[in-house]
Amino acid sequence: MKLVKMSLTAAILMGASAFAIDNVKVSGDAKLFYTTQDDGDNSLFSKEGAAGQAALGLGVSADLTSGISAGTHLTALSTLGLQGQLVDAVWVDTNGVDDYFWFDEAWLVGTAGKTTLKAGRMALDTPLVFTETWSIAKNTFEAAVLINTDLPGTTLVGAYVGGQNGGTVLAPASIAPVNANGTTNFSQFYNGAYTVGAINNSFEPLTVQAWYYDATRVIQAYWLQADLNLKGIVAGVQYTGQEVQEATVADADSQDAFAVKLGYESDMFNISGAYSATGEKGPINVGANLAASGQSKLYTEAWWYYGIISQIDTTAFNVTATGSVADYNLGLYYTQAEVGANDLAFSGATFELARSVGPVDVGLYYIYTKYDADNNGDAYNTVQAYLTYNF
Repeated sequence: MKLVKMSLTAAILMGASAFAIDNVKVSGDAKLFYTTQDDGDNSLFSKEGAAGQAALGLGVSADLTSGISAGTHLTALSTLGLQGQLVDAVWVDTNGVDDYFWFDEAWLVGTAGKTTLKAGRMALDTPLVFTETWSIAKNTFEAAVLINTDLPGTTLVGAYVGGQNGGTVLAPASIAPVNANGTTNFSQFYNGAYTVGAINNSFEPLTVQAWYYDATRVIQAYWLQADLNLKGIVAGVQYTGQEVQEATVADADSQDAFAVKLGYESDMFNISGAYSATGEKGPINVGANLAASGQSKLYTEAWWYYGIISQIDTTAFNVTATGSVADYNLGLYYTQAEVGANDLAFSGATFELARSVGPVDVGLYYIYTKYDADNNGDAYNTVQAYLTYNF
């Protein structure tokens, strides 16, 4: 990997010199992820219940001229021969045999005064459309984002999103539910999604944000949130709603959800508790990422098992505690939910042990899962190991 990195870097720097490009930055990482679980007839550490994969990421950014910069990021995936030997599955939904690579970022940024425009393929981080980083590869978006900070203490955002791509979706895909004719590709401008948002922290301990989303002829949604951090006391409230168009889903309806959080943060440890509830009607999950696995930014989201807390007629609570001891990062994440519409119960607990040694990040995780709609309602165990070398 080092030889590949050096040859690519040398080529990039030679090109930068030829075109007088300044401030070239090269960075990346190499990952090896492993997971095993004992659901069904599987046992821990058997290949039948395990998945493993390796990834190489290489990113380059540079200043092209005054006020204009560009960047790109390449992700490559390989099973390293693990498939069928130590594991029977891979993290990212490739065919499990061939190696894959693609550019998950390729963008231009221009800045004039306090206004910035970024366009191309990029990662996004908004409450209802965002890049998920839980897997070995991330989803990114074809988008144009305009950001302005002229108003004191306020960031204004406007964006057009044309589609997404990622390790699990190697071709462009919609950021909204599949429509009636099965189309999932925002290949035309008028089929895209639009969002506007405002973030304000004029009163420094308090951050307030409001977002509105319109995926043309598919779904409209909004997200309101306020977070307070006052001398270690943290509190927050979230409210979100969405309306699906009848042309997309036959039983279209509006749906909403709210969440609250209270906690304490210090240099030694952080602890918080959260509660959320969703409405009793609506055909789809509310408050979940419209673009990927269904992960949600609601305070009660589980550390690993996504798509539960955002179901209709669901109440959930979460307890999170993190801290560090002797350079080790420790974490406990617990979510419990009751899905009233289907009378289902869920509980998931994750225990974390992680440490960084120079450029290497190591993480070990034990996950307990019990969900009435999974594994015949029986609890099962998951063990995961993440190894990341940053360069």
